[in-house]
Amino acid sequence: MIKDNQKMFNRIHVLLDAVITILAYSLSYYLRFHSFLTNISFLTVGRYYEFSVYAGYLNYLIPIYLIIYYYSKMYTPKRGKQKWTEIANIIKANTIGILIFIFILYFIERESHIARGFQIIFFATNIILLSFARSLLSYSLRYARRRGYNLKHIILVGYSRAAEAYIDRILGNPQWGYYIHGILDDNLEIGTVYKKVPVIGTIQNLEDFLNKMDLDEIAITLSINEYGELEHIVGICEKSGVHTKFVPDYYNFIPTKPYTEDLNGLPVVNIRNVPLSNTFNRLVKRLIDIFGSIIALIIFAIPMITIAILIKLTSKGPIIFSQIRIGKHNKEFKMYKFRSMELQPETEEVRAWTTNRDPRVTGIGKFIRRTSMDELPQLFNILKGDMSLVGPRPERPYFVEKFKEEIPRYMIKHQVSPGLTGWAQINGYRGDTSIRKRIDYDLYYIENWTLSLDFKILFLTIFKGFVNKNAY
Repeated sequence: MIKDNQKMFNRIHVLLDAVITILAYSLSYYLRFHSFLTNISFLTVGRYYEFSVYAGYLNYLIPIYLIIYYYSKMYTPKRGKQKWTEIANIIKANTIGILIFIFILYFIERESHIARGFQIIFFATNIILLSFARSLLSYSLRYARRRGYNLKHIILVGYSRAAEAYIDRILGNPQWGYYIHGILDDNLEIGTVYKKVPVIGTIQNLEDFLNKMDLDEIAITLSINEYGELEHIVGICEKSGVHTKFVPDYYNFIPTKPYTEDLNGLPVVNIRNVPLSNTFNRLVKRLIDIFGSIIALIIFAIPMITIAILIKLTSKGPIIFSQIRIGKHNKEFKMYKFRSMELQPETEEVRAWTTNRDPRVTGIGKFIRRTSMDELPQLFNILKGDMSLVGPRPERPYFVEKFKEEIPRYMIKHQVSPGLTGWAQINGYRGDTSIRKRIDYDLYYIENWTLSLDFKILFLTIFKGFVNKNAY
């Protein structure tokens, strides 16, 4: 069964990782001392150790790297996980590994003649080879699972919205290798089908099914009004020894990565995990905002001056347009933009969306709105602390009041600072697009914030964020 297969795959992974580390180490020695790289001026050296001396350090490296890989969760099941998560774990583990290698060389062995260029090449080569091997193995497994091999056999206990969502995802990703035999439920007739998955019995028959079926996993997908039976069902599942998962019927307001606290032995689940509520995270993000906005103002100084002159020459009114927006903790602030429209009464402006071929938009305004150049003055908002480089886009008070009644979880976006660009924007949800979809992306960003995600968004903004086909 699948549990035995997983053990076999883990052993293969460990053996493969050890072989790849040796291969990367040997290849790095060749590249460093016997290839074209030896002709690069800053890598050129005179005498160097024979490979047998370098190979001696593999006695340290192999067990150290395998232990690091284990604690970096590289030997956990990969079903349902993104391939970029695997690559990120490889990079993290190799970074820790090379730092330990350097520590052993210079602080324990007192060895200063192992070439630094070799260490750099080994670090890069090991990541590349390991990522390639893992990707190839992952592709092979997905190929096999799509054809019905190495499947994980499961049943669902309880029919609910969570059961439907679980089935939707399993059927939509056959490469994960799950096979759902059916659903046990007390409220539906046996034979009732949801997307080819039938109701095969009642929850009262759970123990019988566990005894007669060779299952790898049980997913408890009870309706929320049946949670009184949860403890009894978990007890039956655990007695069988089959791995059990609980899919809550309230998943629509519990985050995908819930933050739990241990309150003197009592587990407490926070409804919303916001990494930026951490003081250190906020400080780091703020420092990057200050540094990044200053650099951006220097880079865009000439384009901003040019736009300012063109606005002044082509239409009456101020160059900079300020508008009240709602920021962090629901506080109002003045957001700056280059004026792209004719002057209009404030009572009309605060409740009006810009429409396609809007006559209020000036000639230069069409260009700067389409290229998002009208947003550049918000760099000053970032310096002031009203905004961040990355975050949910701020909205006008009228629309905030409107959307908070119409769209569930809309106000959660105000737990962090609004941004010049954001996860929703680089995924195409800006301008005249779905507010509900935009909020979904904003919530993902808020719950999964990391510095690397911020840098990724800033990088992708260069390619996806400036030209706005939904801007009018």
